[in-house]
Amino acid sequence: MSTINIQNLTFGYDAQNELLFDHVQLYLDSSWHLGLVGRNGRGKTTFLKLLQNQLDYQGSIDMPMSTQYFPQVVSDPTQLTLYVAQSISDIEQWELERELSLLHVDLDVVWRPFEELSGGEQTKVLLALLFTNADDFALIDEPTTHLDIAGRQQVADYLKRKSGFIVISHDQGFLDQVTDHILAIDRAKSASTRVITAPIAMTRNAKISMKSLKMASSKRNWPAQTHRC
Repeated sequence: MSTINIQNLTFGYDAQNELLFDHVQLYLDSSWHLGLVGRNGRGKTTFLKLLQNQLDYQGSIDMPMSTQYFPQVVSDPTQLTLYVAQSISDIEQWELERELSLLHVDLDVVWRPFEELSGGEQTKVLLALLFTNADDFALIDEPTTHLDIAGRQQVADYLKRKSGFIVISHDQGFLDQVTDHILAIDRAKSASTRVITAPIAMTRNAKISMKSLKMASSKRNWPAQTHRC
């Protein structure tokens, strides 16, 4: 178990008049199955980019492990799927097939061009790549977009078996299955941003918001952590 330590994180895009994050302080346990939620434009994907050190920011982010991001960029989808996977990550065929089996994917997909796979098959291949190296920390951005109901359940069952990760999704039912903590980015009426972390038990059957998290905390005696940004 490691801790992602974020101190005084301050960031905003030059084209915007407001900061997305202003002196945020967070401690995130790397063993958590952490759901990252918030309305569009609140900074969810930006937060994942900051964790990957892809953007310039003020403050400090102590990320004690390497990260892998979904969805990965596929530079040449005409290649066979195995070669696409190996162009993204240094893996052996058996490592990819091990993860694909857990996702209930027919292993012949590795010898088909990536562009000929269904959207669901492509999603599963890229998700499988995240977990071929157990030392990497997965950052998962909207994994259910191209999945049907059966595919969503297979991916949910797969993620429940994995070690810690951060996942962004607007699918509340999916988050209920795969997460044990929630990190909510909420914009207050004053236009400042607030970041809330709480156990998933507080947020089940409730709208994810600052108000509902505080109410759930008072009802269940869970200490929700609120961070004004």
